[in-house]
Amino acid sequence: MLDTSTNNTTEMQGRLSAWLAKHRLAHRPLGFDYQGVETLQIRSEDWLSVAVALYVYGFNYLRSQCAYDVAPGGLLASVYHFTKVQDNADQPEEVCIKVFVSRQNPEIPSVFWIWKSADFQERESYDMLGISHESHPHLKRILMPASWIGWPLRKDYIVPNFYELQDAY
Repeated sequence: MLDTSTNNTTEMQGRLSAWLAKHRLAHRPLGFDYQGVETLQIRSEDWLSVAVALYVYGFNYLRSQCAYDVAPGGLLASVYHFTKVQDNADQPEEVCIKVFVSRQNPEIPSVFWIWKSADFQERESYDMLGISHESHPHLKRILMPASWIGWPLRKDYIVPNFYELQDAY
């Protein structure tokens, strides 16, 4: 899934991807978004070591973490946006990290211990999509009641006891 041996890799590889490759940290370059922000895919099992490396590289600000359901019955994605915050930086360096996990075992190491701002954002990903962030100190429902069954933002979610919606299809 993270094979970086293709010829297209060099065209999509940015400065951070080259640095990670130099330090032999597993990743897959996904290119750049419309604003030129480098996007990388990281495996869940490699995420914690890459996250520490990102912090060492200078990404000291977790701007946002969100998650989405890629396709009904398919993978779930956890997306992290990092920024290098420095004095007098008019164009701070940014990176987008995507970690894809299966919906049967959606576990990703928490980066709460590196960036405290991940606290509520990872909890929301857990609450809405069921992505478990391992070693998160407060991983529990944040928007839904504790008694809620299921993960409301998954594309295959069926609202409990709401038969009108189920019968419409």
